[in-house]
Amino acid sequence: MREDRIIFVDYIRVIACFMVMLVHASENFYAADLSGLAGNMSMLANEANRFWVAFYDGGLSRVAVPLFMIVSAFLLVPMKQGVTMGQFYKKRFMRILPPMFVFMLVYTFLPLAWGGMTWEQSMHDLKMLPFNFPSMAGHLWFMYPLISLYLIIPVVSPWLERATAKEERMFLGLFLISTFIPWIHRFISPEIWGECFWNGFTALWYCSGYLGYLVLAHYIRFHLDWSYSRRLWVGAACFVIGAAFTTWSFWLKGVPGQLIETPMLEWAWEFCTPNVLLATFGIFLMFTCIRQKKAPAIITELSKLSFGMYLMHLLFLAPIARFIIAGNQAEPLIPVALAIPVIAIVTFICCAVTTKLISLIPGSKYIIG
Repeated sequence: MREDRIIFVDYIRVIACFMVMLVHASENFYAADLSGLAGNMSMLANEANRFWVAFYDGGLSRVAVPLFMIVSAFLLVPMKQGVTMGQFYKKRFMRILPPMFVFMLVYTFLPLAWGGMTWEQSMHDLKMLPFNFPSMAGHLWFMYPLISLYLIIPVVSPWLERATAKEERMFLGLFLISTFIPWIHRFISPEIWGECFWNGFTALWYCSGYLGYLVLAHYIRFHLDWSYSRRLWVGAACFVIGAAFTTWSFWLKGVPGQLIETPMLEWAWEFCTPNVLLATFGIFLMFTCIRQKKAPAIITELSKLSFGMYLMHLLFLAPIARFIIAGNQAEPLIPVALAIPVIAIVTFICCAVTTKLISLIPGSKYIIG
């Protein structure tokens, strides 16, 4: 039976997938060493890196993860009538967990082939797999919040079916307040609203995090009855304001030539902060303005491949970045303004081709979703 597709969602998946690669391409230009990804400490080589990392990573691409969360909620909430919690979990987790486990093993052992990690590190990663992602696969952190979102959907879905627009706005107001918590933690106090060494849960714990994006997705789909033009202009304004602040926040702290703790450099880059929330809300509204009856075949195909592309992209991005940077973050083979998008584009193409080839193998859904 033919699958009905929501056209703008396919566009979001493709563009958000590319944004993730743009983020990780950018990290090569503020990591304190040549490992490729920013660790606990960062350093910018010059003003060009300072500006273009802030622009590509912060301004353009910081919305990628929240967009994926909103898309999941937009499609899955509320649950279909008659679907039980067990049925929902079986369908969703059989889609994402086998590929996740496959690539956790890939990132645990494959780098051994080119000397990218030691055997001791590989064995340590293997022992820790029941508890967290491998050390060479930092991007797989995203899978755990996604799992959490899937776990909570059957719990909140009945409420969302009954909730009025006003009640959802009340929850979203609390969620908005909670997005200030990372800033309060950083600049005022590490413990607020009940936090202490024996309690890590704030008063707004259950109104915070990606659950807020889930409710936002439902609210936009079922309660936000705005015209095309209003969605477009309000969306554009929200995205520009949120993205501009996100860009500025990195530029402000990123003084070239100075070592800085990465969390301080990225102080406004957490995904549940007011600026990222504003930018995500804005760009999602803009995507809903896509009125095509059918997306180009390449968009539909890339959308179907996007999960596998996300899982494997660091395997391609790291060597591509090393080649273009050539051991010098300040003077890569091409100017950094081009280097960052070129790394992301070449990675995207490599991942698309590889994922498509894997999709031709019987049982490929257990590898790439």
